[in-house]
Amino acid sequence: MKFPQPLTLASMATLLDAEAVGDPQHLTTGLNEIHMVEAGDVTFVDHPKYYDKALNSNATTILINKMMEAPSGKALLVHPDPFAAFIALIRQFRPFVPATAAVSPLAVIGEGTVVQPGAFIGNHVVIGKNCVIHSNVSIYDHCIVGDNVVIHANSVLGADAYYFQKKNGEFRKFESCGRVVIGDKVEIGALCTIDRGVTGDTTIDTDTKLDNHVQVGHDTYIGKHCLIGAHCAIAGVTRIEDDVLLWGRVSVNKDLVIGKGAVVLATSGVDKSIEGGKTYFGIPVDESRKRWRELASLKQLPALVARFSNDTLREE
Repeated sequence: MKFPQPLTLASMATLLDAEAVGDPQHLTTGLNEIHMVEAGDVTFVDHPKYYDKALNSNATTILINKMMEAPSGKALLVHPDPFAAFIALIRQFRPFVPATAAVSPLAVIGEGTVVQPGAFIGNHVVIGKNCVIHSNVSIYDHCIVGDNVVIHANSVLGADAYYFQKKNGEFRKFESCGRVVIGDKVEIGALCTIDRGVTGDTTIDTDTKLDNHVQVGHDTYIGKHCLIGAHCAIAGVTRIEDDVLLWGRVSVNKDLVIGKGAVVLATSGVDKSIEGGKTYFGIPVDESRKRWRELASLKQLPALVARFSNDTLREE
């Protein structure tokens, strides 16, 4: 997420009641999670295990809970609870704003787009030309929808990320301030849910088609010309490259990559990154021909066990 205008280190320290380490005029331009940071971003770290990763990341301002020297070209904001301070920034610069109408007057809707009765279009949503938004679709604030997109009834774009931190026996919610970005010629089936990024974007790229009942987690990227079958569940921070086919009820774990042109057969579970251009099956997935050979071998086990038992009885 980008700030409306750059903030100095001194002003952020005052806002968060944090101690600044570095040039008071050092500028920050936005905030991001550690896996998405770029120059100008502020990120946070609250565990020694991840100090080095945060300090050596592309982020140029780090919220941290330990006083230390700032790396060259970076600045620190020392706070006893960096997580809470980071959430405070999100609430400050992208607060929840209640809707005043079913279709926000702050939304931008392109020529030829049809919004069916009962749909909700939030604040600062942008929808392109010649789209069809069916009844009871909810598009939360700041989502972007391209041209010639169809979204079927009861789907939700932009719900919060499923992201919580457990501390002192309770869960603290990581407030979402990211977006959902839908490319041109995408079709989204009925009853799909696409969570917005925590601080960045969840993206479904050009000409990809989702069947009904598909869940897409936060910060996930789905490439061009993909087909996603009914009841697929795709966890957050996953990258699905172009021309991928996921058949029905495939489950995809977080933080992995599915390579270009991969095919994953129905009811499979993807627990690790897989190469493109191959067909996969199973829980966990493996190349389909290998899995089918294994299943064929398993079917022979009862006969082998019976034969072994009979041979043993004859020997006795």
